[in-house]
Amino acid sequence: MSGALVMLVALAADALLGWPDPVFRRIGHPVTWLGRLITALEGSLNDPGRSRSARLLLGGVTTALVVGAALAAALALRALLPGGWPGLLLEGLLCWPLLAARSMYAHVAAVARPLAAGDLRGARVAVAMIVGRDPLRLDRAGVARAALESLAENSSDGIVAPVVWGALFGLPGIAAYKAINTLDSMIGHRNDRFEAFGKVAARLDDVANLIPARLTGLLLALASTRPRAALACMRREARAHRSPNAGWPEAALAAGLGVRLSGPRLYGTVIADEPWLNGTAPDPSPQDMTRALRLYLRAMGLMALALLALALV
Repeated sequence: MSGALVMLVALAADALLGWPDPVFRRIGHPVTWLGRLITALEGSLNDPGRSRSARLLLGGVTTALVVGAALAAALALRALLPGGWPGLLLEGLLCWPLLAARSMYAHVAAVARPLAAGDLRGARVAVAMIVGRDPLRLDRAGVARAALESLAENSSDGIVAPVVWGALFGLPGIAAYKAINTLDSMIGHRNDRFEAFGKVAARLDDVANLIPARLTGLLLALASTRPRAALACMRREARAHRSPNAGWPEAALAAGLGVRLSGPRLYGTVIADEPWLNGTAPDPSPQDMTRALRLYLRAMGLMALALLALALV
């Protein structure tokens, strides 16, 4: 399966290099390019004076334009590639920036280190880079939960889902997925500004992540030291999560580590009364974050082995 080989090359490049800061400072990143396009379209089309139905329609147009642009660019680039092994290698390198396995590990480790050292302020600064909650309102357990929930959800959105779509359709598949996911992260919010305009993007992201989220939960469960408990927690509790997809990897990680995740949280001045996942377990500790990072690496290793098996088949 050529797509699996392409993704193995992309994963290897990401594991070795990440996305180097000098490269980012010079040319940015494909996601930032997509972000600029989304910002421009949203600023032009999302007029609060328009009716809800008009904003819904124009949000759909924005989604189609952004995904279409990403797909067209990917198809054009792939058409320029040579055939055979050189083409597969080059396609994998073009997919490399669209994976975030190394940066995901680095961001969560940046929270775990100060938390383990008793530096709550440093941990709050680091967790603010990966979650939308007010870090000043998070205690030690809240910081750990937020970081672990981000690790679980973004393992799906940032790694497994791009790999799945890339393995199926190569560079066009992973490019289209990243466009959808970036749209959701920027305009797929449930607030006055984006509820209508971002609805198409949010629903499309839900569909695109339906299978990858469950695969991520399975990988995390199998890579844990408590696979039966993790699988049972997923089946029992994932659907109670506010997201149709995020509950699967979060439940697997919670039960796989023997901690509780999710639960009530504060966004601004609004308390979201979310149910706990693996709620009878204790809150995670800094040591649990270290265990979670090891579990994450094992899960990514399992995914790489699955890709290799597909490639050999």
